[in-house]
Formats: sequence, structure tokens, C-alpha cells
Amino acid sequence: MVVNDEKIISVCREFGIEGDFTESKVFTDGHINSTFLAVFKNGDTVNKYLVQNINTVVFKNQQALMDNVINVTSFLRKKIEEDGGDPTRETLHFLKGKDGKYYYQDGRNCWRIYHFIDNSFTLNMIDSPEVFEDTGRSFGRFQCLLSDYPIDNLFETIPDFHNTPKRLQNLVDSVKKDVVGRAAGVQKEINFALERKGDTERALNLLEKGEIPLRVTHNDTKLNNILFDSETNKGICVIDLDTIMPGLSLYDFGDAIRFGAKTAAEDEADLSKVSVSLDLYESYVKGYLESCASALTKAEIENLAFSAKLMTFECGMRFLTDYLDGDVYFKTEYPDHNLVRARNQFKMVEEIEKVLPEMEKITLDTYQLVTGKSL
Repeated sequence: MVVNDEKIISVCREFGIEGDFTESKVFTDGHINSTFLAVFKNGDTVNKYLVQNINTVVFKNQQALMDNVINVTSFLRKKIEEDGGDPTRETLHFLKGKDGKYYYQDGRNCWRIYHFIDNSFTLNMIDSPEVFEDTGRSFGRFQCLLSDYPIDNLFETIPDFHNTPKRLQNLVDSVKKDVVGRAAGVQKEINFALERKGDTERALNLLEKGEIPLRVTHNDTKLNNILFDSETNKGICVIDLDTIMPGLSLYDFGDAIRFGAKTAAEDEADLSKVSVSLDLYESYVKGYLESCASALTKAEIENLAFSAKLMTFECGMRFLTDYLDGDVYFKTEYPDHNLVRARNQFKMVEEIEKVLPEMEKITLDTYQLVTGKSL
């Protein structure tokens, strides 16, 4: 669909936006929704909005999606106000349409609008331990602020998204079907996954035993989902809330380490370049625990290091499964792209296994450092 200024203006009017339209431009960071900046002027006042065309193929239940986002951001706004913060900059603020809904359907298209947070920026690369520490601090605060959110009020937008035992079963099923005849060439990778079946069950067993709770999880804890303040260079707001749903704190922490503490891109074919940076791990743990150590259980803290292995392993299984299925889920740039990704993730798992005791010690030492007490 081609989106021009006329379309942007018409959508904005459906959300009660008044004033003179001055400009719009495409935002390119998102991979799922199409996002546009729209600027309007009322007298001397300039108002900026982000207009999003929601991907209805990915998000089929737009009402449930927006219920999640609105309920969580409303909850955050109250918490931020209680803490003396600025809710206009520290959480997203969505506009209600003329019909009272927080989204507008225009034929097959679904739109929403929220206020643009000015004087802020995002980053796509971790260029220093300080940046990763502040990322951990931001996601940790997000977790802490939502620690008493009524979890039954949250819709599961993607069922079993981080159900690791089910991800393994999906892999086993794909091996049996072998729809494109690739299984014979990846027996080493298949065996690697099967040998770690016990790892897939660990987090959910802790949940079943009541040692870790079900929490609000972001499920996409990448660096570019933090807004940084242009003056302080500090993280101020967690964005991209579409995948918020019930889950485990370990999922968000582990995925952040998988993405951020790795020494190579996730599709690096030269596996000698793939390892985990303990310095970056320590930086993230410090920021994270400074923000939310008081909100976590003993078992959650003890399993933070393991969660990095778990989420890396899960991601590797997903890549391998998609490779066996004929590359139907992840976008690929060449025939073996998913296999390269899977081998990359499995190598990272091996590297984490080598240093897991060190990572666990770093976690406990950092906990003592930031809280002044032993776990």
C-alpha cells in the first residue's frame, strides 16, 4: 500500500488531530508495522505524532493487542507519576479515535497513533559497556514497575512464544516430516538439540513449582527498543510494546544477553568469531539488578545466567526448524541462511556453557554489590 500525505492526514483526522499539516516522513526501524511521523501546527504550537499501520497478518486480534498496550501503558503512567517521573516521556501515550477505540480500521488497514517523544533517539549497535548497562537498567525498571501488574488482565498475543519444550517438539516434528529433504544433512545440529532436552524444561518447571512467577514480559528486548534522552544519553522509555504478554522475566533477560553480549552477528558464518562477552554481560546485569533486584525472586536471580543459554538455544532451534520446513517463517537472503543462523546460535550455546559458572558468579557478586547483601 502506498501511503501519501493525504492518507496520513485523513487517518489523523479520525483520531481528532486538528491544526495545519506541515510534513510527514517514513520511520524505517520497524520490521512489522509501517510507521510515519506526522507534524501538525496549531498557532505557534508544533505537535508530532507517530502514525502506524498495524500488520494485521501478524496481529490478527487488534482489539486484544491494543487492550494489552493501553492497559500496560496506563499502569506504567500511574507508577511513573508516583515515582516523580515524567509519564509524557517515560511511557507511550496513544490517542483515542472518534469512535472511542485506540485503533481505526480503514478497509483492510488498521491504524493507531501515539505522541512522538521529542529530543530522543534509538541505537542499533552497542558501542560501549555503558550503553548496555543503561539498556539493562531500562529493561530492569520496566520489569520492576510492572511487577505487581494484574497478569490475568493480559492477553497472550502469540501463544507458546517462549514455550521451549514445544519449540523442541516442533523441531522433532519437522525432522520427521522432512518436507524439503534437508534432515540428513543436519544430523549433528539435530543431535545437539536433542541432547539438551533437559534445558528446555528448566524454566517452566520452576514456574510450576512456584519458584518463579508469571510476569509481564516485553519479548523483544533489543537495544533499539529503548528510547534514549538526547541531553542525558540515558534510557528513558521502553517502546515497541506489541509483543507484551504473560511470560517469565528470564525470557526478557536471556534474550537481551543473546542479542547484546554476543561477539558476532547472529548470521556470522565464521563460528570462531562467536562467543559471549563477560564484560558486556556484567554491564547488563549491573544495570538490570540496580533497577529490579528487589522485585525478583531468589530463583529468578539464580537463573539469570542460565536464561542466556536457554533463549539462545531456543532461537537456534527456531532457525533450524525453519530450515527444515523450507524457510517459511524467517526472511532469508540465501539458501542456507537459516542453517548458518542455527549453527551460530548453537555455537553461542556452547560458549555460554563454557563460562556459565563465571556468569553465575558475576550475577551473585553484582547482586551483592547493588543490594549490599548476599542472595
